[in-house]
Amino acid sequence: MKVLQQTGGLQWAGMALAVLVALTFGGVTALGLTTVVLLLATVVLGIVPQHRKGWLWLLAVAAALAGAGQALLPFAASSLPVMAAIVAIWLGAWMLVAQLADRPRVAKGPGRLQGLLAPLTFGVTLLWLWEVTVRALEVPRVILPAPSAIWARILRSTDILWVDFVQTFVKGALSGFAIGVGAAIVFALLVDRSDFLRRGLLPVGNFLAVLPIIGTAPIMVMWFGFDWPSKAAVVVAMVFFPMLVNTVQGLAATEAMQRDLMRTYNASWAQALLKLRLPAAMPFIFNGLKISSTLALIGAIVAEFFGSPTRGMGFRISTEVGRLQLDMVWAEIAVAALAGSLFYGMIALVERGVTFWHPSQRGR
Repeated sequence: MKVLQQTGGLQWAGMALAVLVALTFGGVTALGLTTVVLLLATVVLGIVPQHRKGWLWLLAVAAALAGAGQALLPFAASSLPVMAAIVAIWLGAWMLVAQLADRPRVAKGPGRLQGLLAPLTFGVTLLWLWEVTVRALEVPRVILPAPSAIWARILRSTDILWVDFVQTFVKGALSGFAIGVGAAIVFALLVDRSDFLRRGLLPVGNFLAVLPIIGTAPIMVMWFGFDWPSKAAVVVAMVFFPMLVNTVQGLAATEAMQRDLMRTYNASWAQALLKLRLPAAMPFIFNGLKISSTLALIGAIVAEFFGSPTRGMGFRISTEVGRLQLDMVWAEIAVAALAGSLFYGMIALVERGVTFWHPSQRGR
């Protein structure tokens, strides 16, 4: 059958089989008429030939799957038809993601948005699968709350979440990130000028970089107190050496012929740095920035487990776990994940504009 040879064809076959199982074991009664109709519509849409699967087809499949998923939620129960329907919707979403990822990229602005469709669809599908599975299996809230319960808790606790966000991300993570990255770049320039520092400082830096945070965090709390400066100090220690190593490697990335050309022009060290070596080092520098952006938030949150005022993401997580308020814990995790993803995305966006000439950015 030609449909099996298309992108997502195997997922379509699995979806069709799961829908058949659901219908065989009392699907209409267990799932509701709307769910069954929309699932059958998705199966029929999957038969459309590959060359005719345009944006209208993708929109129709997405609408059918979204409607089926929403219609299934009130019927979620631990039964064979419901489980088969869950598998069918999951495989249908997998087929949709495969189709989105396989489509040729549209030029310029819309092409950048197109690249987000597949991961967004996959993420929404995971949230739906989490929601419907928790409901169907009746998982206790103290073990794993549903996304809807977490969202409701976020809406009820925006004031607390905002205070924790400012304390941990703005004061602790961002300040430590800025200090650690700035100091690492300055030290990298000094290391680049001195063979002694290159041979002596970098090995020590590699040793300090592997020190466990659970060992350094209590020490920083004793040195700098319980408020955000101690968390920023932990972040500095975490981001300094990854940024230093990446910057030093980037400054050494130029070819001998390029350096000889700068000497032929009688360029000074500063001129060669600004005109040749620093631009060539930008891919390495941004790699260090992206690594440091993830380490900064992790370091700030974990450091709050070892002493903090009565605010902060780490403090709230450790406190609410003890009170079995898992919805608040997941609300803090969601805010931290969103903040970290946006921070990483901003750095990646700046990288795309600065290093547009690099092969890693071509075709994006």
